[in-house]
Amino acid sequence: MTLLYLVRHGETDWNLERRIQGSTDIPLNDTGRAQAARTGRLLARREWDGIVSSPLSRALETGRIIAREVGIDGIETLDAIVERRYGEAEGLEDRELARLFPGNSIVPGRETRQEVEGRVIPALVSLAERYEGANLIVTTHGGVIRTVLNAVAPGESRHRGVPITNGSVHSFRHVDGGLELVRFDDPIDEESVDLGHGDLLDQNPIERRESAL
Repeated sequence: MTLLYLVRHGETDWNLERRIQGSTDIPLNDTGRAQAARTGRLLARREWDGIVSSPLSRALETGRIIAREVGIDGIETLDAIVERRYGEAEGLEDRELARLFPGNSIVPGRETRQEVEGRVIPALVSLAERYEGANLIVTTHGGVIRTVLNAVAPGESRHRGVPITNGSVHSFRHVDGGLELVRFDDPIDEESVDLGHGDLLDQNPIERRESAL
């Protein structure tokens, strides 16, 4: 059984400004680096076999900071776990989004949740199969983690209110060719959620719109 601990990257200036990032490559700020180090110290309680990251710099730097804390050399990047593309909404904050794309207007270039699922889930399953029996840290993005939660536990409601804050950890296991949610009762998962910083839904008005549907 392979364990995949999905970690949301640390804070960026666009997170702080509540701007939609998506595929735009925005680096960590100093708070984000501190969050990554905090998460790394939590994860250092366990033994790890590797770290895999989205290639976007905010996730990759998060992975490198965590790697130093847990004592791992080298990080593998995986293009398929890059953040969801939000098209013409990228760079916008809530009021700008509401003015340009009111209500549930279609945003040109936005990747659907189903499209994200179609690339992320197979990539994570393949990763787990390549590292059978390993414990892996995967540094990625809030939209990716929310998509995995929705796909893996579609009939459950309890996970929908779980914050996906910067630096938070969300654990899954690879079983029988698929992924299963490890219940949110792991102390590392719980302790990693920093309610003093922005949740994905606070920072991304498109995600907030969709969560209300």
